[in-house]
Amino acid sequence: MYVLGIETSCDETAAAVLRGRRVLSNVVYSQAKLHEKYGGVVPEVASRNHIKKMPYVLDEALEQAGVDLKEIELIGATRGPGLVGALLVGLSTAKGLAYGLDVPLLGINHLEGHLFAHYLERGEEAPPPFLALLVSGGHTLLVHVKAWGSYETLGTTRDDAAGEAFDKVGKLLGVGYPAGPQIDRLAREGDPRAVELPRPMLEEPGFDFSFAGLKTAVLYHLRQHPDAPVEDLAASFQEAVVDVLLQKTLKAARKIHTRRIVVVGGVAANSRLRARFREECQRHNYELHFPSLALCTDNAAMIAAAAYVRFTQGLEIPSPEESLRLSPQPGLTLG
Repeated sequence: MYVLGIETSCDETAAAVLRGRRVLSNVVYSQAKLHEKYGGVVPEVASRNHIKKMPYVLDEALEQAGVDLKEIELIGATRGPGLVGALLVGLSTAKGLAYGLDVPLLGINHLEGHLFAHYLERGEEAPPPFLALLVSGGHTLLVHVKAWGSYETLGTTRDDAAGEAFDKVGKLLGVGYPAGPQIDRLAREGDPRAVELPRPMLEEPGFDFSFAGLKTAVLYHLRQHPDAPVEDLAASFQEAVVDVLLQKTLKAARKIHTRRIVVVGGVAANSRLRARFREECQRHNYELHFPSLALCTDNAAMIAAAAYVRFTQGLEIPSPEESLRLSPQPGLTLG
């Protein structure tokens, strides 16, 4: 079965073609350069740029896959969460294609899509049940994946998500947007013990996160020590974030009695996070899975994978009328 995936939840215009679970193409056009001068994503600018780029991204995905549009048998498109205008572009495109091709269209939860990122890589897949840490620019969640389609959110962020905190601290440090990769590079030259920073909510019961206070602590340190080496502050901030994510994840794994952990989302590409998780999971005998770096950030292959599994396992088989009634759900949650 040839599956077309479309993802436009934020500032990436993405399309992918899968044959079953095999990725034939996965094209992502990033708007990062476009939004860099603003220091973050401007929703109206993102939406307009999706409209411009979508036809070219679709054509490239089909060409790379060597698949004619008429061969597509199923379409999956992100319906939320995300920016409502951006979601509308991808979902409207998918509706037109589904109607013209007379194929089913599934509106996919972007967060569920991330859970499928590792599913696309043989040797890295972890069948449910497992614990997932989903950590990205807009979301930080701990999810008990009991089965595909059956999710229990154990903890979420009360304010800034981890990736959002990286971007805000990056602005304080004077690095560009998106700041995550640049802080990662800076931190490699710094001392993670140089600056004492808080580990928010680490000792509190439950599995929720909060990173706004950590960002504020970085701001106060900069005011008090304006000439402090930026590499040391970047490394210390990154270490604090990773400490919280790691300890909360291990605590949740013990709570639900699982030995299998999956880490997904854009922040899962962070080199320090990957190293610390591997070290601690090996030490405590946990089975750990990461997607490849290309599948950590927003992409359409994960959306197509979620659509393929939901459809073939009978979790969702929409009628043509239901497909055409799909609308964006910017506040969509998981589980």
